[in-house]
Amino acid sequence: MRHVDIRQKIIKTALSLNETGLSAGASGNVSARVDGGFLITPSGVKYHKLRPEDIVFMDFEGNVIQGNYVPSSEWRFHMDIYNARDYAKAIVHAHPPYCTALACLNKGIPAFHYMVAVAGGKNIRCCRYEPFGTAELSEAVVKALDGRRACLMSHHGMIAYGDNLEKALSLAVEVEVLAQQYQLVLQMGEPELLSDEDMERVMHQFWTYGDNAQKVENEKRRKPRKTWKTGVSYPKRSTFYKRPNEKDGM
Repeated sequence: MRHVDIRQKIIKTALSLNETGLSAGASGNVSARVDGGFLITPSGVKYHKLRPEDIVFMDFEGNVIQGNYVPSSEWRFHMDIYNARDYAKAIVHAHPPYCTALACLNKGIPAFHYMVAVAGGKNIRCCRYEPFGTAELSEAVVKALDGRRACLMSHHGMIAYGDNLEKALSLAVEVEVLAQQYQLVLQMGEPELLSDEDMERVMHQFWTYGDNAQKVENEKRRKPRKTWKTGVSYPKRSTFYKRPNEKDGM
C-alpha cells in the first residue's frame, strides 16, 4: 500500500472534523494530493472506523486506482480543484454550523474583519447551489475559489484548501470562526466594511507574517533583485506577493 503516512494524516484530519465541530458523523470529506493523483476519504464510512487501506486513491481523471470502498460522493470537486490549482495540496470539505447557516441564506463573508483575508482575498464567496456530487457543483466551487483558498457552498457547507492537511484544516476552522463573528455582528446591525485598499494592505502584510515571511525571504535569496546601472535596487513587485502560478482574482 502506497502513501501510508499521508493516509494516516487524512484519517487524523477527518477525525478532527468531528473534534472541532466542523462536521458531525461521516459528513464532509478530506483529501491530499500525491504523485499521480490524490487520496480521499471513502463514502459513508464513520471516521473512527477508517483504516489507512480504506482511503481511496484516485487519478486526476476520476478513475479509482486503489481502495476498499467507493470514494466520497464529492470526489469530483476535489479532483477539479487539484487540476485547476497546482499549488493546492490538501482539501477539507465540511458542514460547520455557522458557515452552513450563512450559506443557506446564499451569503458569503464580506470584509467586516481584516482576518477575512486569511482565505486569500477581500471576501469569502458563496458559490451557487447545485446538487451534491455533480459536475455543476464542481464548476460552481472552482469559480468561487478563483483567487481564494476557501469558499462557502449554497445550502451545503464550506471548502478550504492549503499547502498541507494541517493548514487546510486550520483555514477551515478560521473561516468557521469568521462566520460566527459575522453573524454576531449582524445581530447588532449592518457592519461597516473595510475598503478594498484596507484589505489589499492586509493581504500584503500577510506575506510578511508567520510562515509566509520565510517563503518571501527564500524567494529573495533565489532571485536577486534587479538593479539599474546606477546601482539603485528596486523590488520586482510592490503589491501583494503571489506565486507565479497563482491568480490575483481579487
